[in-house]
Amino acid sequence: MAKSAEGRTTPDPMVGAVLVKGGRIISMGYHGEVTTPHAEAWAIQKAGEQTKGATMYLNLEPCCHYGNNPPCADLIVNAGIKEVIVSMKDPNPLVNGKGFRILRRHGVKVRVGLLEEEARQLNEVFIKYITTKRPFVCLKSALTIDGKIATRTGASRWVAGKEARRYAHHLRNVYDAILVGVRTVLIDNPKLTVRMVKKIKNPTRIILDAYARTPLKADVLGNRGAKTMVVVGPRAPKKRIDALEKKGAEILRIKAPGEKIDLKALLKKLGKMKIISLLIEGGGEVNASFLEAGLVDKVHFVIAPKIFGGRDAITTVEGKGAQTPDEAICLKNIHQEKLGEDLLITGYLK
Repeated sequence: MAKSAEGRTTPDPMVGAVLVKGGRIISMGYHGEVTTPHAEAWAIQKAGEQTKGATMYLNLEPCCHYGNNPPCADLIVNAGIKEVIVSMKDPNPLVNGKGFRILRRHGVKVRVGLLEEEARQLNEVFIKYITTKRPFVCLKSALTIDGKIATRTGASRWVAGKEARRYAHHLRNVYDAILVGVRTVLIDNPKLTVRMVKKIKNPTRIILDAYARTPLKADVLGNRGAKTMVVVGPRAPKKRIDALEKKGAEILRIKAPGEKIDLKALLKKLGKMKIISLLIEGGGEVNASFLEAGLVDKVHFVIAPKIFGGRDAITTVEGKGAQTPDEAICLKNIHQEKLGEDLLITGYLK
């Protein structure tokens, strides 16, 4: 129930609620969008008088503060629900156990921990943002079996097959923003919009471009129902900045020591803008910059059964690289699945 609203609830978490009475489900609800009723409120409303003496199952602690919606803990108490079984405590400082205390104070039995690991993974984006005020960062890359993301001539369409490309558009559909470097714009001229799946929204398009080199005719500057931010450094020419703004781009000025955008400062800025999830679809240098700075939370590597070869062909992660094997960036909680002929490997940074 909660996951059915993936990509729609930003900056809220995904929450589902199931009401059970007499051994059967009497009502269900989920938080559909940020301004719609919370899962608990929807389930209670649909159940009506049947809520008295019922048990409610939730994947996240009910809220206890006023935002776009009234406190769900109060609704549960007023509905006469006798027991609430919850996967996890809400790490939001405005909640963080207070919802449970309200329920218990009014005689509602509370049990916590059912499927907690699954609940944490479901709301991994929200948990990262609400505890750090920084976006959850996911790096996605399609590469050949020998680690190349383009041929020696720079050609990269298409490394992976149709199913893998559809999955990439699914990710764009549920992340708040997508980021590439200006080199990707110059070489590939991508649109960075959602096309191959039923669209929820287009992500905000973010271009790392310290010197404002993004071409004024670039597809990423076409509106297409998507916002574009160009991240520039202090030395970016004013004429170029003015021209990009006239094309509809929003300019983010971020410090750029060593002629590279300060990525930590950028993430802090995006967090303040309530962009809570960021998908990186960059080239080898952008990928390396985020990984070497320790700013990536999760990776999706799509490995195609192809061999490009070539010492000058671009690899997935460029940068300095590890000097010895024990300096490798390691992943944990690895998951593998097939996407057509390709293999998707998902993991989290240790």
